[in-house]
Amino acid sequence: MTTANLLLNVNSIEVIYNHVILVLKGVSFSVPERGIVALLGGNGAGKTTTLRAVSNLLAGERGAVTKGTIELRGERIEALTPADLVKRGVIQVMEGRHCFGHLTIEENLLTGAYTRSDGKAAVAATLEKVYNYFPRLKTRRTSQAAYTSGGEQQMTAIGRALMANPSMVLLDEPSMGLAPQIVDEVFSIVKDLNQKEGVTFLLAEQNTNMALRYADFGYILENGRVVMEGQAEDLRNNEDVKEFYLGLSSAGRKSFREVKHYRRRKRWLA
Repeated sequence: MTTANLLLNVNSIEVIYNHVILVLKGVSFSVPERGIVALLGGNGAGKTTTLRAVSNLLAGERGAVTKGTIELRGERIEALTPADLVKRGVIQVMEGRHCFGHLTIEENLLTGAYTRSDGKAAVAATLEKVYNYFPRLKTRRTSQAAYTSGGEQQMTAIGRALMANPSMVLLDEPSMGLAPQIVDEVFSIVKDLNQKEGVTFLLAEQNTNMALRYADFGYILENGRVVMEGQAEDLRNNEDVKEFYLGLSSAGRKSFREVKHYRRRKRWLA
């Protein structure tokens, strides 16, 4: 990956909550233009904190980046506000979807275009594009978001982000609470948006198997540190990743007891 095609570069960041709790410990990674990069790991590994550090949403959780640098297209962004980052094309889709329950699907989508200044016709064209990618939302566009399914709310949250014409979308746990068929549909649409619209994605995901099917590159986090990185295909075929994160080995699927045993002796952790 050359420096010229980097969109985001995170270098050795540390994040502390409440001035005392060290959550991220020297995390480094990069995201190329038009790439899909996955941050992988279990609950509490530091994935959500990493996304919030990039989108500058830590202050609301009494957190702060205390060391390291975060650069977007070569520009330091640690001091920018979330609104500044939206103007630069960085949009985060929060874990848990967070739709406005009392608004319709279409009203939710249109809130994503609030910061745009290119006119109603351009917004309408983007809305139609979102409906082309998410035809289910067009069918349900007059329904209150609170009365739609989890999958439809996740699609709405992603569609709302797209309404801002982002260059990069940060997706936090897009598969959480969704049926496998819906998860596959959501990830397929992410891949389409990446390939056809050139949208860059940085996604945090516990579903390692699904994420590595659609991502280009992956970073595995544990206890606030990056413990492994590589091309998605290489990680998917790596024996350690199969054992510790996919529940598989060269001998086939492991039992829960075996997986726990292997986790205790992971050789890459100090």
